[in-house]
Amino acid sequence: MSGAVVPTGVGIVGAGNISDEYLRSLATYPDVRVVAIADLDPDRARAQAERFGVPVATTVDPLLAREDVEIVVNLTIPAAHAEVALAAIAAGKHVWGEKPLTLDLASAREVLDAARAAGVVVANAPDTILGEGIQNAHRLLADGAVGAPRTLLTLMQGPGPDSWHPRPQFLFARGAGPLFDIGPYYVSTMIQLLGPIASVQAVGQRPRAERVVGSGPDAGARFPVEVDTHLSVLTRFASGVVGTSVYSFDSPRRRQAFEITGADGVLEVPVSGFDGPTRVLAGDDRETDWVEVAPPGVHRERGVGVLELARALRAGRPPRASGELAFHALEVMLAIERSAATGAAVAIGSTAPTVEPLPADWDPTASTASTAGGSAPSTPEGDLPASARGVR
Repeated sequence: MSGAVVPTGVGIVGAGNISDEYLRSLATYPDVRVVAIADLDPDRARAQAERFGVPVATTVDPLLAREDVEIVVNLTIPAAHAEVALAAIAAGKHVWGEKPLTLDLASAREVLDAARAAGVVVANAPDTILGEGIQNAHRLLADGAVGAPRTLLTLMQGPGPDSWHPRPQFLFARGAGPLFDIGPYYVSTMIQLLGPIASVQAVGQRPRAERVVGSGPDAGARFPVEVDTHLSVLTRFASGVVGTSVYSFDSPRRRQAFEITGADGVLEVPVSGFDGPTRVLAGDDRETDWVEVAPPGVHRERGVGVLELARALRAGRPPRASGELAFHALEVMLAIERSAATGAAVAIGSTAPTVEPLPADWDPTASTASTAGGSAPSTPEGDLPASARGVR
């Protein structure tokens, strides 16, 4: 209908726990519309469709065949990420994937190469890097709030998800653990704020060979731990910045930190979640002089990366949470895993594009979609293949 807003059609594959958050937030963004949801369990897809008002509940192949699905949101378990992404790409769909991109570099490269050949775009979680908290920190850093960055300290410590998750087994399997479950939030933020990583060195341990399900119908069941549950990491960035990080599921104490020390002060970044203020300590020795800088933008939630991808496609530019950034983050995490196993430093072969922060007034709840009859994109399209320009 002439003059009507045309939101980007989204199809969700995977109706598990995390789909709640996507379905809830995507319903508040007028530039996108969830038109279908699929799952290996049709009853689970149907239940989510009824709960969140999704018009169609189906299985994967029929969803991929739908012409009104432009972006496939891949919420499957990590072991299925590559298979589902490749199927969506073969169907001519753009893909937003949950973290990690895939479980290994070969399949990750296959996904990105397939997308390039098909003229579609891959973007990937975590989209917390697009939240107003981290974006506010990004703008402050770019504006020189603490001078040139020199060092980084990050800390993610807690007892692990086995105490509360009803099915925690996959979170202690290959492709998960603190490094691959929580690490992407930290590593992606590092890359976004400080640029590509040149090398890493790590030590790790697995204090318990088994864990116990702490809640739900399987409470009390024991299951094997397949990955290190504590890692200490030294990171060297291409820029010369050096970092120290801890990722742990082995502490009863919950602590999170992400601090960048620059030539003129310290920037404390709210890496967990989508909001929260950035704290700035100017100077070098006045611990009481922290200044809290609240983000100016509209609150964002999980799914904002799908929206940013949709707007990027309409504008003919690459998405900020790009597949290339996710590939670099995956290589970094795999290198950490390899370094912990061998005791040697590991060089990183890939890089990541420089990403500008979102404007302070970027509003996910605003309607910016093209109208029927189509207006030309407002941003040059040269960065995308011809078949990916505009909306498929």
